[in-house]
Amino acid sequence: MIDPLAEVVTLLQPNAAFSKTVSASGPWRVRRADAGETFFCVIVDGSCQIAVDGHEPIILQKDDFVLVPSAYGFAMSSSGPTPLDDLNTVPVEQLRGEYRLGVQSGPPDVRLLVGHCVFGSPDAALLISLLPQVVHVRGERRLATLLQLVVDESRERRPAREVILARLLEVLFIEALRSTAGTAASPGLLRGLADERLALAIRRMHESPTQPWTVAQLAKEAALSRSAFFERFNRAIGLAPMAYLLAWRMALAKNLLRRKEGGIAEIAERVGYSSASAFSVAFTRHVGLPPARYARGKMAS
Repeated sequence: MIDPLAEVVTLLQPNAAFSKTVSASGPWRVRRADAGETFFCVIVDGSCQIAVDGHEPIILQKDDFVLVPSAYGFAMSSSGPTPLDDLNTVPVEQLRGEYRLGVQSGPPDVRLLVGHCVFGSPDAALLISLLPQVVHVRGERRLATLLQLVVDESRERRPAREVILARLLEVLFIEALRSTAGTAASPGLLRGLADERLALAIRRMHESPTQPWTVAQLAKEAALSRSAFFERFNRAIGLAPMAYLLAWRMALAKNLLRRKEGGIAEIAERVGYSSASAFSVAFTRHVGLPPARYARGKMAS
């Protein structure tokens, strides 16, 4: 059975860009708004809080894991009295490459493993838009273990380091995302897959992207009326069913063009278009470049 979530994470091509250990004491606050960088954090000891733009602050406890998959701004701070909004604490590097926030002496109130990663896919913005805006997992030690492996691997220069990091990050992403299944996730693919009816239709789209799907056919797969399916899908995913199908077909097409897996006509057929011309029109409208020109640009780069 096709796993839509695994497909999206695999196409994202996550790569570790930076990771570090941070401790903090007293009042502190760090504000981040790094465009295009996905943030992850695990609480090793103690507690603190995170406030992602557009969401209520979350108190983080030991073994909690947080993933902010997109370029959403957020602030992390001490979990005591909320520091002033304009406070921005600068991390101070300590011995062994660790960093300290707030009061520099004495035992810390919290220790964290934090980092960010980048995505190799040029279609990352589209794929990330299918994921929740923030993922919070509590008490999953598997995630803490995976993140520690990522940190250890990123610090060493062992053979096949990049390959190992890529695989670890794929597992980390999937483990974090599936750990939130069934919760009130923000609109996106995860929330859709948590709905048993919608999940049937989503999997069918991923299994058979060449099928000439209609909303009525997908509603039948989900055992819902056409109107109920459309409203439920749009509310859960944040996209209309046909918009999601188009986005997925274009992501597949971009990947095939980048990998030079066939000519335009063959790729058109593999992503559900009856002719190269129809595919070219849809691709150009969606991407802003004709498929042949897009492929040449990727070959040159």
